[in-house]
Amino acid sequence: MSLHLLEAHANTPNDAPARRRHHGPEDTLHLTELRPDAVIDHPDDDQHPVNLTTFGTVRETCPKCRHTHLRLVLRQSTVRTAHLFCAHCHSCFDARYASGASALTI
Repeated sequence: MSLHLLEAHANTPNDAPARRRHHGPEDTLHLTELRPDAVIDHPDDDQHPVNLTTFGTVRETCPKCRHTHLRLVLRQSTVRTAHLFCAHCHSCFDARYASGASALTI
């Protein structure tokens, strides 16, 4: 799958207000890998890139790469569900709090 990323909002983990930099155990996100074809619609042939608009970088790093900060991808024309995305290995993740509540819903 070929991806083309667009950044809708320049936001880095260090841009967060000071009150958001202190994280307790209840703020820890549990990441679950999702199959990309379950969350992203893409053409059957790999000749056409999929355009994804990301909405900033989050503090969590990719559990597979262990060095790349994940990007928030909200629902859009080719995206079925909001998820966190690794631009390095192209993995998709769901994020939930310890309570089981989704971290990606409003």
